[in-house]
Amino acid sequence: MEDKDRRILTVTCFGHFMSHFNMLVFPAVLLPLSGRLNMEMADVLGISFWMYLLFGLTALPWGLAADRWGAPPLLLIFFIGAGLSGLTAAFCIDSPVWLAVSLASIGLFSGIYHPAGLGWISKEIRRVSLGMAYNGMFGNLGLAMAPLLAGLVNWVWGPRAVYLFLGGLNLVGVALMIFSPKSEAGQSVKTGAGDEGASLRSFLILLLCMMLGGIAYRGATVILPAYFELKNQGIFQWISSLTGGNFSQNVVATSATAFIYLVGMVGQYTGGRTAERFELRRSYLVFHCITIPAAFLMSMTTDLPLVGLGMIYFFFLLGMQPIENTLVAKFAPKKFHSSAYGTKFILTFGVGSLAVKMMEVIQTNFGIEAAFPALALVSLALVGGIVVLIRDA
Repeated sequence: MEDKDRRILTVTCFGHFMSHFNMLVFPAVLLPLSGRLNMEMADVLGISFWMYLLFGLTALPWGLAADRWGAPPLLLIFFIGAGLSGLTAAFCIDSPVWLAVSLASIGLFSGIYHPAGLGWISKEIRRVSLGMAYNGMFGNLGLAMAPLLAGLVNWVWGPRAVYLFLGGLNLVGVALMIFSPKSEAGQSVKTGAGDEGASLRSFLILLLCMMLGGIAYRGATVILPAYFELKNQGIFQWISSLTGGNFSQNVVATSATAFIYLVGMVGQYTGGRTAERFELRRSYLVFHCITIPAAFLMSMTTDLPLVGLGMIYFFFLLGMQPIENTLVAKFAPKKFHSSAYGTKFILTFGVGSLAVKMMEVIQTNFGIEAAFPALALVSLALVGGIVVLIRDA
């Protein structure tokens, strides 16, 4: 890659890391917060609803703004806003109402990244699929580090320190922006440039598929740390016997979650290289098909078999993202790439945030064991949509 491409990816990769880190810290401290606030887990889970909703709901307006003014100014707002919101959450940690407001603010500013960052990559990086792969890997690193670092910080200092750490880490992005290259995203782009594969009908079908994918993604990521904490008792007892019982069950669960997301980084790179070598829609289909049996089997296992199935599930659920993002760039006019990604994420993260409520209802009425079979049914509908997308060619 050219030096300019590497500099763009430095900023966008850190931004992708932080956007997912911001969203995945909360599930990692879900049970500790439940104890601190003396509330049921389902009720504490509901506190995060507006964070996840705004994370997706604001994507389209942020995308329109990025197409108008370019990505760097928007990313600067992201780092400052999310950083200050994280610090506010730390000071409001004992108030459910103000904690919900602070989390909603984190979601609002974190929603900037995907339309602005991915639009910047699709417009200015020559090898789009490879750029999406590297960018996706750092997003997965954020997924992995959020539960791991949040679990460790919570174990030593408690939930307040977790959000102090989150706020400070976001503000590091401001320093990176000082050295970022000048964006061309806000400049005029010829309407026909790079639009050879643009197709409104295919893009609309893809939007439906991505909305279902967003439900599967958000539902799986929001429930996974608590799911592991409750279902991996054998692993915890084994580690406790080695450490004399002086170990946190939450740290064991969040560490296993982090490991699975690190495996997902390999999936992201695999997905990016697959997108360069094979037909995009069929690659998209294969990756999603493999998640379905893995999700069903996750409800029937515990401990090491469960972790192994989780690795398979998230390898392909996360690995398909560079393929999906390349499809967006293929079917949308280049001039409106940020808006197209904004439309994608208003569905995947906005509508996908309903998965938080879905997990809350499932956990309350059917038990946590029903979570992944429900997500498998969502993925089954998604696969049907991809078949329609292929036949639409």
